[in-house]
Amino acid sequence: MEPSAQRLRCFIVDDSVGFLDAGRELLEREGIIVVGVASTSAAALRGVAELRPDVTLVDIELGPENGIELAERLHRHGGPVILTSARAEQDVADMVAASHAMGFLSKSALSSTAIRELLAAEDHRDPLSEPRET
Repeated sequence: MEPSAQRLRCFIVDDSVGFLDAGRELLEREGIIVVGVASTSAAALRGVAELRPDVTLVDIELGPENGIELAERLHRHGGPVILTSARAEQDVADMVAASHAMGFLSKSALSSTAIRELLAAEDHRDPLSEPRET
């Protein structure tokens, strides 16, 4: 089933309570089910393991923790990860490219459509190009 034809289940990880609330509200208004949120790596790992979302959004700058490392840990346990940041994409492009995240979304560009487009692109990615070199 195409991502656009199903109700996606999403988990959001960010150290900003304001972004967690705003992101949840935006995505739910656009038809994505936000199954959970977390502000720490430990809570994210527990939540994702329990709730098994279709996609997890992870802030690159997760307070004192490292969102890239969390994305790698989540990737090993299955499920696509999209990295997010308030920073411009060109500022984080090297980190994103070196990660196993399926892509990047600027927080200002967050939308159901953007998530679905990344998921669709991942579904059509050449399997020989995986995994990315670190």
